[in-house]
Amino acid sequence: MDKVLFNNRIINKKNVCINFEDRGYQFGDGIYEVVGVYDGSFFKLQEHLIRLFQSAREIYLDLPFSKSEISINLEELRKENNLENGIVYLQVSRGVAPRTHYFPKKRVQPIVIGYVEKRDRPTKLHKEGVNCILAEDLRWERCDIKSLNLLGSVLAKQKAKESNCHEAILHKQNIVTEGASTNVFIVKNNTVFTHPANNRILNGITRKTIIDLCKQLKIKIIEEEFNVEQLLDADEVFISSTYSDIIPVKTLGEKSIKTNHKTQKEITPHLQKSLKNLVYKQKSY
Repeated sequence: MDKVLFNNRIINKKNVCINFEDRGYQFGDGIYEVVGVYDGSFFKLQEHLIRLFQSAREIYLDLPFSKSEISINLEELRKENNLENGIVYLQVSRGVAPRTHYFPKKRVQPIVIGYVEKRDRPTKLHKEGVNCILAEDLRWERCDIKSLNLLGSVLAKQKAKESNCHEAILHKQNIVTEGASTNVFIVKNNTVFTHPANNRILNGITRKTIIDLCKQLKIKIIEEEFNVEQLLDADEVFISSTYSDIIPVKTLGEKSIKTNHKTQKEITPHLQKSLKNLVYKQKSY
C-alpha cells in the first residue's frame, strides 16, 4: 500500500511532503471521506463524493477537481495498490498559507491526499456484538460537516478504549446523538429509531443505506430523538459505519442490553444480511 494520491497524481508515499503551514495541519481546516471497497468495488462512491462537496460548501472551500476526476483518481489509486477489500481515505485541506485564523487573503490551492488501507470485515463483531460506554457529547454544533476537527471524537474514543470498550455512544443534554465514529440505532417493539440527520450528527452513508433497507424490508423506522433512558431500555442497539457495516451493541457500561429474542431474530441479523448482500452485489464506481 505504498501508492498515495497527492493532488492529481499517484505517487509513492515516501515522496509526499506536507508543508507545516498547511491549514489542515494547523487548524483542522479541511474535510475528508472514507469509502469502503468490497471485492475490488467502491460502495456508494458517488454518495460519498456528494457529501464531500456538501461539506466543502459548508466551509467555503472550492474543491480543485470535479466528482468525475476524483472518481477516476480514486479508482487508479485502488488499482495501483491492488486493494480488493478495505477503505480509501480522502482528505482535502484549504491549502498552504501564512498562519491566520481567517481565510488567506490570496487564493491558495487546496491540498488533496488519498491513501488506502487493507481491512478484513469484522465478522466476529457482527456476530458477537461489542461493549460500549456512554459519554457526554462535547463536540461542536456542526457534526453534519465531515471536517478534520475530530478532537472531541478522539477523546471519546480514547475513553472507550481505556474502558476496554469498542465505542463511546454520545449524548447531549440526555439526548443520544451518535457514536464517536459511528451512527446509533435502537430497536423497540419492532421499530427502529435513529437520531434525525441534522447538525448534531453526521449523516452516514451506511446510516442512509440502513434506512433505505428498512423501508424496502417493511421494517418501521423513525428518525427522531431518543434519550439515554430509552437507549438503555431498548430491545436492541446497533451501530454503523463505513466498512464496519452493522455491529450489535451488547453492553453499555455495566448494563447489558435487554435483548428481545423475537426481535433479535427478525431485525438486526436481517439488516446485517441485507446490507452484506447489497455491498457485494453493487459494482459502482
